Amino acid sequence: MSRTAAGSRAAGLLGGAAAACAARLAYAAMRGHPPGGPKAWARSNHRGEPVTLLEGPAVVAGALAGLLAQALLEAGGPGWRRPAAMAVAGAGAAAFGAHDDLAGSGDRRGFRGHLGALRHGEVTTGAVKLGGIGAVGIVSAGLAGGAPADVALNAGLVAGAANMLNLFDLRPGRAVKVALACGAPGAPGTAAPLGAAAALLPEDLGERAMLGDCGANALGAMLGAAAGGLPRPARIALLAGIAVLTAASEKVSFTAVIERTPALRWLDMLGRRPAAPVMAVPAQRPR
Repeated sequence: MSRTAAGSRAAGLLGGAAAACAARLAYAAMRGHPPGGPKAWARSNHRGEPVTLLEGPAVVAGALAGLLAQALLEAGGPGWRRPAAMAVAGAGAAAFGAHDDLAGSGDRRGFRGHLGALRHGEVTTGAVKLGGIGAVGIVSAGLAGGAPADVALNAGLVAGAANMLNLFDLRPGRAVKVALACGAPGAPGTAAPLGAAAALLPEDLGERAMLGDCGANALGAMLGAAAGGLPRPARIALLAGIAVLTAASEKVSFTAVIERTPALRWLDMLGRRPAAPVMAVPAQRPR
């Protein structure tokens, strides 16, 4: 390993540690003084139990702190561009995701729902988010640099990964687990966002908090920006896979697929509370 590569790896790991600490501190601070009040961030999970969306902004704050530390450690060298691009992607996606979290109605879902609303003259918060994250992807990819074809490809990865990870934020810990699985092979480049997400995974698995659009979109966008460092053939294959899964999500429930697949169901339930038992209804005695 070259000295430059070793330095980048060390900077990434230090950024990951800083991100984890910052995420925990941000979450504690936000829980004590929620921006806009606790009701703004209160939601019901799949069990109908109360959770907070504050995990999302806390993960983003931690990841950005880690990426800033990484960029500062690599200042003066070529390695600063990637963490800077990831920070732009994460901050922008978080802003549009938070807008959808706080102002969206949830009546329209998926590309089909939001585009269908646009055809009827209705601009949903989801449509604003889709367009906004697309623009953020272009800015992030431009900052990372490269040939025009690479910038276009990297912008697609940012936007596609942001949307893709959000599709998994339907059960406790699922989106974070997917992020950890996808980002682990590129640990030095993804250490900051993954460190921040892993630090708050216990809150997610414990069904006290969830990422929401703010956290899931931002986490996906940062991983997409990190993937911009892969060879072009790998990025093309990755973007194609994201496109196929996104199209499939309009027709197929990922939750249903996971429930039907034993290995995926085991991974999905790892660390989670067991499913609530189905109570048998006693038969009525005929009168």
